[in-house]
Amino acid sequence: MPKIAFIFLVLVSFTSFASAQGTDLSMPGEKRLRNIKQLTFAGENAEAYFSYDSKKLIFQSKRDGRQCDQIYTMNIDGTDLRMVSTGKGRTTCSFFHKSGKKIIYSSTHLGGAECPPSPDFSQGYVWAIYPTYDIFTANADGTGLKQLTNSSSYDAEATISPDGKKIVFTSTRDGDLDIYTMDINGKNVKRLTTELGYDGGPFFSPDGKQIVYRAYHPKTEAEIARYKDRLKNDLIEPNNFEIWVMNADGTNKRQVTKLGAASFAPFFTPDGRSIIFSTNYFAKDPRKRNFDLALINVDGTGLEQVTFNETFDGFPMFSPDGKKLVFASNRNAAKEGDTNVFIADWVK
Repeated sequence: MPKIAFIFLVLVSFTSFASAQGTDLSMPGEKRLRNIKQLTFAGENAEAYFSYDSKKLIFQSKRDGRQCDQIYTMNIDGTDLRMVSTGKGRTTCSFFHKSGKKIIYSSTHLGGAECPPSPDFSQGYVWAIYPTYDIFTANADGTGLKQLTNSSSYDAEATISPDGKKIVFTSTRDGDLDIYTMDINGKNVKRLTTELGYDGGPFFSPDGKQIVYRAYHPKTEAEIARYKDRLKNDLIEPNNFEIWVMNADGTNKRQVTKLGAASFAPFFTPDGRSIIFSTNYFAKDPRKRNFDLALINVDGTGLEQVTFNETFDGFPMFSPDGKKLVFASNRNAAKEGDTNVFIADWVK
């Protein structure tokens, strides 16, 4: 998926670095989180997702002098860090298969070994929707790489259903940014969303019956023209996303949030009744640079702020056993621009 956390890095404030050992990494008001531990300590690290046995994490990171992200795995205590992507191109959106023996991720390496160029921000803040992204599967150690999508479009933001049978992902293959499903082997692609605008960042509910996602649907003629112009140039402006839910077959779409903010990275709570997500809705800064985690019921009631860090908190995911929450944050950064992976006990 487009790297929202990193897109806002140029806007974040500096936070002082301290060792995770013996340091309280929580902020006042963070009653849902306990025993927060920092797992990475430098660079840009984000989109960390649990294996199904809750023992490992897979994430994307720009480190070791690389100019763009590669995919890494580690234990949930931060040990046994290893790169599992090719080291070529740009990668994003990794996820474990149910067995833990395989992974999926998106990469541009077939379009070139070098990092694709970053977007031009001179006319506003935009994400690049690289058409050279395809979805790949590999063994958990990165060997046995196999291509799952083969189109001239953007194919990324892929996650796997709890039963291990389906992949849900975002693609521009039909001319717009829409959500699709396919079998775990890449067959039987089905389009789920058709409304003009961006639908993406999808995750299945714990029972596999629903999909939560972020969306922006332009309404006015000016909004539509601007959206189409950006998309024509493989770009999108991530200024206003709402959280939506639909059935796993694409039926019964309904809008969950109506915050008029940039809300993204939604994930169901273990009981499937609520959604945790990142939003700048609570930001006091008029430039909306501060993103926090929030909870909301699936029916749109009961909005609750979860994190109170004054920079960036995003990409939350619950462990399948429901005991842990992993997220990315600028808190406790060694230097301005660092984003790290954190894990905490979840307090119901």
